[in-house]
Amino acid sequence: MTTTTAPARRQRPSLPYLLLLPAIVFELLVHVVPMVVGVWMSLLELTQFQIRDWSTAPFVGLDNYRTALDVNGAAGEELLHSFWVTVLYTVASVGLSWVFGLAAGVFLQRPFAGRALLRTLFLTPYALPVYAAVITWTFIFQRDTGLLNHVLTATGAVDDPPFWLIGGNSFWALLVVSVWRSWPFAFLCIMAGLQNVPAEMYEAAAIDGAGFWRRLKDVTLPMLRPVNQVLILVLFLWTFNDFNTPFVLFGGSAPDQADLISIHIYRSSFITWNFGQGSAMSVALLLFLLLVTAAYLLVTNRRRENA
Repeated sequence: MTTTTAPARRQRPSLPYLLLLPAIVFELLVHVVPMVVGVWMSLLELTQFQIRDWSTAPFVGLDNYRTALDVNGAAGEELLHSFWVTVLYTVASVGLSWVFGLAAGVFLQRPFAGRALLRTLFLTPYALPVYAAVITWTFIFQRDTGLLNHVLTATGAVDDPPFWLIGGNSFWALLVVSVWRSWPFAFLCIMAGLQNVPAEMYEAAAIDGAGFWRRLKDVTLPMLRPVNQVLILVLFLWTFNDFNTPFVLFGGSAPDQADLISIHIYRSSFITWNFGQGSAMSVALLLFLLLVTAAYLLVTNRRRENA
């Protein structure tokens, strides 16, 4: 007795492309098209006089880039200052966020009473809407009515309440808010990575006489290397491009000590109405981030292969 089976139905080769089509269309509309428009704007002398009719804006080629990147000129000098402030801010924010996230992840790695509650509390800053969270910090940093100065004066730590949102303290206020918002994400990623570390490795290290710091160095950090590779890159890109935090905290006119490059580009475009030069700065920032990302991935992948 023989049995016959119906031939397998052939899958249409066009089906995967049809399923991807909506995502591709939205990607073009949301990212690619604005990016192309921004590049075109950077090649025009687009100011408030031509903003209503782009066709009247004269084509200037790379003049906007030369003006923005000329460190001997006023615009280039201001952009360079903003760039170094952003670099310092990014390095400090990413470093502190990673350290706090690692410490919290290691602390909550073993089960104990109240661990679920602490996890929830630690993730609260990451879950809050950015505008609501940063606006709360603006009230905390107010000079006369802010909670921070109230505590400092009540405890006798200071006699004259300092300014936190202007002057030199503005950088540290911005850094505090950035770390407060970023470290829960680092904690979440590291905590997930720690779930994949076999408990037997810690037990074997403890039997060999390795203490806490030795286990952290020789077991935890090597096992977290793939997670840290992606985490640090994501935190770097988010922090270097951060616009919402300084904009809400300082109201769009950040002091020189906290003049991040995102705010500087915003001010060049929408305050001075020089959209061509602002677009040139944005394109230059995009190229810089792409270069740093490529170099970072190349170095980390080589180290991982060697290890």
